[in-house]
Amino acid sequence: MPRSTAGPEIERLIQLLARLPGLGPRSARRAALHLIKKREPLMAPLTAALQAAIDKIEVCKTCGNIDSQNPCTVCTDPRRDPSVIVTVADVADLWALERAAVLNARYHVLGGTLSPLDGVGPDDLTIDSLVSRAHDPAVTEVILALNATVDGQTTAHYITDLLRDANVSVTRLAHGVPVGGELDYLDEGTLSAAIRSRTPL
Repeated sequence: MPRSTAGPEIERLIQLLARLPGLGPRSARRAALHLIKKREPLMAPLTAALQAAIDKIEVCKTCGNIDSQNPCTVCTDPRRDPSVIVTVADVADLWALERAAVLNARYHVLGGTLSPLDGVGPDDLTIDSLVSRAHDPAVTEVILALNATVDGQTTAHYITDLLRDANVSVTRLAHGVPVGGELDYLDEGTLSAAIRSRTPL
């Protein structure tokens, strides 16, 4: 068993940092050391920001986004197109699409995807509220921006069936060759999806 090189408070900090995505035990130890060395300019403001997040962060009652206001900044932005709802599995997907800055629409966060093996059914997701929002006369399109996994595609088909009686166009993100990708390095599933989703030049 390795010997402890720091007191229990520092070891606890390292253990908590190691739980963050992308940080293993060694990276967490380096991050903790950096925070300790930069206590005044970094650790104190980080502590204050974490406390503010604990006190203020809420889940948007309209779309499921995480924000410090409810409804969230996206839902209350009057410049957003209210006729398009982009459906994503998780808040991280919403933030990724926002970084790309290619859509100016409203969102709906499902809270995951259908996964019978993991015990995730329709009642565990916010599918009912999506269907309700899609029946709003102002909505004309629902974009299913779900992962190209079995669970993601199953969820997309399930939602598409539920929206058949809504007066909306249901679309999904294109799948296939990534920008800058080389065909020789792509798997057969990606190439097959790219051929099926080909578009005219």
